[in-house]
Amino acid sequence: MTDPQAVLSLVTLGVADLNRSIAFYEALGFKRKAQAVEGVGFFLAGACAISVFPSDALAKDAGIGLKDLSPAFRGVSLAWNCHSKADVDAAIDRAYRAGATIQKSAVDAFWGGYSGYFFDPDGHLWEVAYNPDFPLTEDGRLTLPAESVFERNGYRFA
Repeated sequence: MTDPQAVLSLVTLGVADLNRSIAFYEALGFKRKAQAVEGVGFFLAGACAISVFPSDALAKDAGIGLKDLSPAFRGVSLAWNCHSKADVDAAIDRAYRAGATIQKSAVDAFWGGYSGYFFDPDGHLWEVAYNPDFPLTEDGRLTLPAESVFERNGYRFA
């Protein structure tokens, strides 16, 4: 038997109001799939999918007590990479119009790109970024560059 391939295929976000979250992600432009399925919303998101699922049901499924849930920042962000700075600005504006809370307006980043952050209606943090060193395919999938790009550009995050 061979080891299974490690692939991120689905990100499930626990939400307080399923209908509000479905409307928010549709307004961002994510294509909803399996609309006949009740109690969850599934969306295409490039190489993986996103689902929104009531937080209490997600906690129950994972065996986590409701008292253990916290709305505080948990050190995770989802990223939406764009083809240009203008696309970043447009994406953040679209998120705002859909009901997001802007955490940080887009600015030139220390790593050579351009990025900003927003919270979705349930407090999930999203980064919207343009990185000239991380090319995107035509359909928006991220391509990580060769190691030499990191070395040449002196990437340091610490």
